[in-house]
Amino acid sequence: MDSHKEEEVPVRLHSAVEYLLRCHSDQLRSIVLSPDPKLHYAVFVDYAELLDADPPLARLVFANPTDYLRFFDEAAIMAHKRVLKDMVSHEKGVEKKFIHVRFNVCGSPLECPETFPSIGRVRVKHRGILLTLKGTVIRSGAVKMYEGQRTYQCKKCKHMFPLYPELETRNSITLPSICPSERSNPCEGTKFQCIESTTVCHDYQEIKIQESTQVLGVGVIPRLILVILQDDLVDTVKAGDDVIITGILTAKWSPDLKDVRCDLDPILIANHVRRTNELKLDIDIPDDVTLKFKQFWSDFRDTPLKGRNAILRGICPQVFGLFTVKLAVALTLIGGVQHVDASGTKIRGESHLLLVGDPGTGKSQFLKFAAKLSNRSVITTGLGSTSAGLTVTAVKDGGEWMLEAGALVLADGGLCCIDEFDSMREHDRATIHEAMEQQTISVAKAGLVTTLGTRTIVFGATNPKGHYDPDQPLSVNTTLSGPLLSRFDIVLVLLDTKNPEWDAVVSSHILAEGESKSCKKDEDLANIWPLPILRRYIHYVKEHFKPVLTKEAEKVISSYYQLQRRSATHNAARTTVRMLESLIRLAQAHARLMFRNEVTRLDAITAILCIESSMTISGIVDCIGNALHSNFTENPDQEYAKQEKLILEKLSSVNEFRESNGLEGL
Repeated sequence: MDSHKEEEVPVRLHSAVEYLLRCHSDQLRSIVLSPDPKLHYAVFVDYAELLDADPPLARLVFANPTDYLRFFDEAAIMAHKRVLKDMVSHEKGVEKKFIHVRFNVCGSPLECPETFPSIGRVRVKHRGILLTLKGTVIRSGAVKMYEGQRTYQCKKCKHMFPLYPELETRNSITLPSICPSERSNPCEGTKFQCIESTTVCHDYQEIKIQESTQVLGVGVIPRLILVILQDDLVDTVKAGDDVIITGILTAKWSPDLKDVRCDLDPILIANHVRRTNELKLDIDIPDDVTLKFKQFWSDFRDTPLKGRNAILRGICPQVFGLFTVKLAVALTLIGGVQHVDASGTKIRGESHLLLVGDPGTGKSQFLKFAAKLSNRSVITTGLGSTSAGLTVTAVKDGGEWMLEAGALVLADGGLCCIDEFDSMREHDRATIHEAMEQQTISVAKAGLVTTLGTRTIVFGATNPKGHYDPDQPLSVNTTLSGPLLSRFDIVLVLLDTKNPEWDAVVSSHILAEGESKSCKKDEDLANIWPLPILRRYIHYVKEHFKPVLTKEAEKVISSYYQLQRRSATHNAARTTVRMLESLIRLAQAHARLMFRNEVTRLDAITAILCIESSMTISGIVDCIGNALHSNFTENPDQEYAKQEKLILEKLSSVNEFRESNGLEGL
């Protein structure tokens, strides 16, 4: 360190102390009042705020974070001592040894491509600056202890100086060649001794983050980077979390392998970690878009189902018709409201959808479009997925076992699309039972016993086993077990039956598709909704509406459930309590789709129609037919009135049954 820099440091230290006292005295005061002096505490600083208050100091933090982040930690210790000194006598403050300043770059000029690159674009030029990376945690290691500082003394002049381990040399400490004391007469001593009880140890954890697959092009492999968390940052994130991490890019030697060249592996030493699971940064809903939604439903006040169908036409518009499938996709993505009873038992709000159909019926198209609609999604295939790849796997890294998140964990809070569901082995399919119903994955591998969250929507697609036989149960036609099928709220069967009229309409639509592409940029919501607006709408209704069931809706759902239990149709796997929960979720999802906060009879009957569509031979409505040939009607409100009349007539027998047995008050 040259003499000019030596003179500069005390001035900068004074500036940092004054800034912390002026802008973060409340945080320092709460640290002083904390009782445990051995813990590591954090002071959170917005980089944009520092840039406004002291631009030269902010630039130094960015350009030389290795020195100045440590420098700010010293300033925080000094500032907290001044706060402790100024406290009144009746307040009991405790002096702390470890305080770390954490810089949040959100909203600052550092949110630019040069200092906020994707993980795959990290290069040597990013080394030595304050760097920010965004990704998903796919692996988290155990918390370890490592030596972070040791004090040495020169045997000749007794000068004491701290030394810090270098990650490039695997945390080893390199002694200086001569005494580092800055004196007019240089000491030039070459022998040093470590002073006992001066070693400072830190908590230490390694995690791996992967760039989001949604921002990558086809064929691009998502890149990973190792991140080191220290002190108060350890155990703040888990596998599956979306994070934004600010820190210093450095490197460490890769392990020694025989006949393999030893390289430097890039790592990020974290200074600030921010979980973004709840932030939904990818979906921004301006006020004018919200007003557009409200105006849309105001225009369709008298014909609400016509308005609903205008929204549904925006789902996978390249596929003609398939009204039932598009409605099911919308209800699945929107989902119901999670319910927690008095005992703490949770009933999931997320719905699951399975499409069973012949090849060429558009199943994969719907999967890919649903992934675009979700703000967080993972797409995989049953042929290329194992139980470990779907849930979690134990991997050995450097002699230590770690858990690596699979597709369902990475899709936590979003959507997991599994194509070719039938290609999975029976053992692999069995592992997702808990993930779909309890929304957790219990792991006991390599001595690691834990539970991970999988609050995700599962959207599967599968082919029937040979020719679909309507007289056989769904489990026989699909080779999927009854317990697994019962976890899907909607199971739609798409049979490619010969229908000349339908074939003529579909062929005309495909041939005319090229001519209509010029009209697709029209954002008039009365026509087909564009993808960005549709994404915002789904996100908006999920955030702002928590529908509750009306008495009328409860009566319809309860009567239908009892009718199904009494009839005990061929689809026995669906006539369980899970079917009742599915009805409630679908009714709540339809109320959200209709921009409402209460579940009406219309929502309950629509949920029943969705459940009935899960059966190729409907047990209650004769007009359901093949879901593949379902189309949008000219007057959906009139069509619904006919279906409602049929359903209520069927359900009236349940009400008579209740009254004849004295159960009408229940």
